[in-house]
Amino acid sequence: TAIILLVTVVLPAEHAMLTTRAAGVANMATYMQFIPLLGTVEEQIIERFRTGGGVPYPEYAGFHRVMADVSRARFDAVLVDQVVPLVPGLVEALERGAELADVGCGSGHAINVLARAFPHSTFVGYDFSPEAIANATAEAEAQGLTNASFEVRDAVTLDDSRQFDFVTTFDAVHDQAHPREMVAAVYRTLKPGGFWLCADICASSHVGENLDHPSAPFFYAVSCMHCMSVSLAYDGEGLGAMWGVQLAREIFTEAGFDRIEVKNIDLDPSNNYYVCHKH
Repeated sequence: TAIILLVTVVLPAEHAMLTTRAAGVANMATYMQFIPLLGTVEEQIIERFRTGGGVPYPEYAGFHRVMADVSRARFDAVLVDQVVPLVPGLVEALERGAELADVGCGSGHAINVLARAFPHSTFVGYDFSPEAIANATAEAEAQGLTNASFEVRDAVTLDDSRQFDFVTTFDAVHDQAHPREMVAAVYRTLKPGGFWLCADICASSHVGENLDHPSAPFFYAVSCMHCMSVSLAYDGEGLGAMWGVQLAREIFTEAGFDRIEVKNIDLDPSNNYYVCHKH
């Protein structure tokens, strides 16, 4: 005789909302898409613990789709109204007309949001993934954006042959193979007096100081199974997502940035926003 139990779970409305798109940028279900994605490389990660090295980007099927899904809600909710004003003079400059580059732009949604909001400015997105750049270009074309362009390029190859008034990176430094070289390249491509806005995971560089971090278990898991791994796969430094504010400040200072401010916004508690000035 089979016994079937039906269990109904009732959540408070505000808790239930967090598991649906009704929560917007706070939708936890969007972030949890990383769990099955990382499961596809579990055996490879285990093997790398034995042999060293890491798992390269192409093995993470669907990563760009999930990352774009996660970042899209954040950019739509806060990029123009809350993030851009963090940088001194950025709103006014973009309204007049300025040049901005997004390094490690992924599927390019941030650039397209900015290009639509500030039609007098020019925006360029760089990423080393042809798939991501193709998606970014397709979105810009579908929206009729003539002031946004995208280029397949490794961030470390950027130089001063084209300089920008402002540069942004969104969760793009910590999983680089050579993050220090990338930050140095950002510094080179920025005009004197310009600002680099770097969004990256809000955490300490010291594990003991992250014990009360509500998302630490999740971020450390993603860091181990993706961010560190893809860096190590290309003989990189393997910083990982939880590299933390102390190490970030050290690397940014080494590159030459003379003033570094760390800012936060309520609707994106997962990230620090580093506002870095080039003298």
